[in-house]
Amino acid sequence: MDTKLDIRLSQKLIMTPQLQQAIKLLQLSKLELQQIINQALLENPILEETISETADTDEDDSFKSSQVSESESVSGQENGESVKPLDGLELKWGDYLDEDRLDNRELGYFKDIDEETPTFDQTLSKPSTLYEHLIWQLNLSPSDSLIREIGETIIGNIDENGYLQASVEEIVLMSKATEEKILEVLNLIQSFDPPGVAARDLKECLLLQIRQIGFTGTIIETIISEYLDDFEKKRFPVIARKLGISLEDLAHAIRIIEKLEPKPGRSFYSFDNVYIVPDVFVIKHEGEYIVLLNEEGVPRLRINPIYKKMLRGNSGLGNEERGYLEDKFRSAIWMIRSIEQRNRTIYKVAQSIVKSQIDFFEKGVNNLKPLTLRDVADDILMHESTVSRVTNNKYICTPQGIFELKYFFSSGLSRVDGESCSSRSVRDMISKLILDENPRKPFSDQQIMEFLKENQIEIARRTVAKYRKELKIPSASRRRKLVI
Repeated sequence: MDTKLDIRLSQKLIMTPQLQQAIKLLQLSKLELQQIINQALLENPILEETISETADTDEDDSFKSSQVSESESVSGQENGESVKPLDGLELKWGDYLDEDRLDNRELGYFKDIDEETPTFDQTLSKPSTLYEHLIWQLNLSPSDSLIREIGETIIGNIDENGYLQASVEEIVLMSKATEEKILEVLNLIQSFDPPGVAARDLKECLLLQIRQIGFTGTIIETIISEYLDDFEKKRFPVIARKLGISLEDLAHAIRIIEKLEPKPGRSFYSFDNVYIVPDVFVIKHEGEYIVLLNEEGVPRLRINPIYKKMLRGNSGLGNEERGYLEDKFRSAIWMIRSIEQRNRTIYKVAQSIVKSQIDFFEKGVNNLKPLTLRDVADDILMHESTVSRVTNNKYICTPQGIFELKYFFSSGLSRVDGESCSSRSVRDMISKLILDENPRKPFSDQQIMEFLKENQIEIARRTVAKYRKELKIPSASRRRKLVI
């Protein structure tokens, strides 16, 4: 066995912790960024949130000169480019000693009263749940303790849609009662509001509703009991033939069945409002669209001047203390720089999108042009992966509404006139076309294709079918309705 020394020259892309942090911040949503910044403020004594907006001219110039040059970008960092030292990078600040009195008392934010006023949350009413609504009815019904105990078990196994998820046998094991007693209590609960609650399947749910409104023994009950599968597939002539009735009589029954509620618990759904805070605003000013970053709610950071002074001067710090502060100082600088880089990249991407989609902002979704990540990356001289990270979980507020940045990226379809059309605008055209169709004679995929070709859009029938399925629109045969 020989021992050899092998020397090789190679290049490797090394992801430093600082670079990883910059990339991570780039793809965070606004809310996630706020959380990261607040965590950094807690862990790093060097970092401080800017309170005062006043700043000397020299300090403002110092900040501007310390900003990252436009030629630097995260994409450049990803390619292994060197990072310039960040000495002197500071956000603008006023006199530190003046800030300890800025508690906003002179602005009237604090009331000079002892009485504690209720919060907004305390004034809100809480809607009752399906479970609470059923328990309330159970307690009002004439019943003994055993019926209430079984009833609570049954109600506890009803899902949010109003369906019973446990079998009678399982409830017998849970309550230690007889099957006859379980069925007795189940029948009681099935008479509660909302109609159809505690059903075990769709057929039973619809039958419970029909019987409560007095249609027992009618054609409507027969259709639900025996021909529900044909009804779901809209095989109305087949149903009429089997029942020996006319289509006019069947149409009347169908209108009643279509008004039934397949999910009795729907009215008790709890919908939490989802609030979207845009990262970018696009406004029209003097005929031009301007891109503005939304910095509302994001803390503005600066270097704590006291620690900065301690590091610059001869403050008698030991080697361990100085090393700790220097490490935190570098971490703070990287945090500030990464946020600045993130803002700059978002601004560039948004500006490129606005420049490419002027017709969309002026006229709407039908004028959305094909746009890819590569197109924007080439325009702003950044890597495609950087653009992809920026568009993740970012929203833009425009005159046409609030959209995710990814909304503007879609492939294109050729037009007869040589121009291209966004696939998203084609989907919108298909959706509107189907919305306005005659329900008795819905458009087939072939007819939709021919309509689009008449509007100079080259598209195949299978592509129409693909877009229709993506829009969750059923086929023409499933959309057809019996209208008399």
